[in-house]
Amino acid sequence: MWDWPKGLQKPWAPTSRMDSGPRARLGFITRPPHQLLSLLLCPGLRILRLSVHCAQPRPRAMASSSSSWELPLVAVCQVTSTPDKQQNFKTCAELVQEAARLGACLAFLPEAFDFIARDPAETLRLSEPLGGNLLGEYTQLARECGLWLSLGGFHERGQDWEHTQKIYNCHVLLNSKGSVVATYRKTHLCDVEIPGQGPMRESNSTMPGPSLESPVDTPAGKIGLAVCYDMRFPELSLALAQAGAEILTYPSAFGSVTGPAHWEVLLRARAIETQCYVVAAAQCGRHHEKRASYGHSMVVDPWGTVVARCSEGPGLCLARIDLSYLRQLRQHLPVFQHRRPDLYGNLSHPLS
Repeated sequence: MWDWPKGLQKPWAPTSRMDSGPRARLGFITRPPHQLLSLLLCPGLRILRLSVHCAQPRPRAMASSSSSWELPLVAVCQVTSTPDKQQNFKTCAELVQEAARLGACLAFLPEAFDFIARDPAETLRLSEPLGGNLLGEYTQLARECGLWLSLGGFHERGQDWEHTQKIYNCHVLLNSKGSVVATYRKTHLCDVEIPGQGPMRESNSTMPGPSLESPVDTPAGKIGLAVCYDMRFPELSLALAQAGAEILTYPSAFGSVTGPAHWEVLLRARAIETQCYVVAAAQCGRHHEKRASYGHSMVVDPWGTVVARCSEGPGLCLARIDLSYLRQLRQHLPVFQHRRPDLYGNLSHPLS
C-alpha cells in the first residue's frame, strides 16, 4: 500500500509557517496519493518515475519568509532523444503539457532535445534554422500551454550555414507567447577523449558561439543561459552572476563515465560560487547503438542543496524558486564584495 515517506510534510496538508522551509522546494509532484495514482496510470504520459528528494535544512536565519505556494514553480524535463525528431517532439510536448497542468511557469528541456544523431553527417542533415518547422512547433506549444520554455540545445543552421556547412548548439528561450526572447550559442565545444566513454568531437559539426547572452528576466527570475560542457568553466557562470543572473541553466547530455564522477559536483559548485539557483535538464538512457547519457536532471539552490532530482528514465521534477532566500544568502555571505582582483585579476568581466 502506498504511504507518504516518513518525516516528510504532505504538500496538500494544512500548514502554517512550515510550508516555507526547504521542504517547499522538493522534487516531487504535489498531488494527493489518489491523484498521483491516476496520473501515473494515465496513458501517453511519460512521467512514470518520480522521485522524492529530501533537502538538508537551511541555516535557521535564512529560512524563506514566503509561503511555498506563492513562489514560482519550474519544471525540469528529462528525455531520451533519438534521431526521430517527431517522436522526440511528442515526448517533450507531453512533459511540457504536464508541467503546465501542474502550474509551472517555465519548463526546461535538455541539450539536443530535438534529436541525437548517430554521426556528424546525420546531425547536419537533421538540423534546421531557427525559423524552421520544428521550432515553430515549440513556439505553438509555448503559446498553447501558456508557459516559458528553455530549449536547451537546438541544432541550428545559422546565417553562415552555406559558407561553413556547420551548425550551432543553440539554447533558445521562448516566452509564454511563443516569442524567442534570447538565444545563446554554446561557446565551449566538447572535444574530449574519456576512456570508457568514447571520443567526442563536437567541433566536427558545430561552430563555437561568439559571445555570452545577458541574463533574461522571466517569471521565475533572471536566467543566465549556458549549455552542458560550459559548466566546466566557472568564468562563464561568474560573468553571468555579475551581470545579474539569479538562475543558471545547464541543459546537458553527460556521458556514463563523466556523469557519476562530475555531474552533481560541478552543478553544486556553480550554485555555491555564484549564489544562484542552478537548473540542469539532462538527457538519459540509450539514444541509439552508439550513445547513451547519464540523466539525473536536478535543481540546486544557492546554498548548494539539491532540491529536486529526476529518477531514472524520462520524466520531470519540480522546484520552487525562492528569490528572497537567494537575496538573504547573498546578504549574509557577500562573497562578491570580498573578491580581490588586485591579487588575482578579473577572472571574468561583467557583461554589458
